[in-house]
Amino acid sequence: MNVLFVCSENRLRSPTAEAIFSEHPGVRARSAGLGPLAGTPVSRELIEWAHVVLVMEPTHRREIESDYADLLDNTPIISLDIPDRFAYMDPELVDLLRRKVPEHVSLPED
Repeated sequence: MNVLFVCSENRLRSPTAEAIFSEHPGVRARSAGLGPLAGTPVSRELIEWAHVVLVMEPTHRREIESDYADLLDNTPIISLDIPDRFAYMDPELVDLLRRKVPEHVSLPED
């Protein structure tokens, strides 16, 4: 399963999610950002690659739906509702991601 995690600048939240879920069997995780200074910007190629897009905030979902509508026929975009207040690999962020992602995505078993 290809999972794309998206936040604003691809520096804290989405790279943390990528690091955590890249280690999960059967998951290929990538991360990107929507802001002008994003480490890895969201692109058409990443949207096409993803089976599911998990965004950190509802505004991210709206932006992706607006900018990439032609690519989203069968690609769910789900907001995890995780605010921009965490450092990279912050234990609270890691815990939130480990709880929230499986609520929305059926992760493959070992």
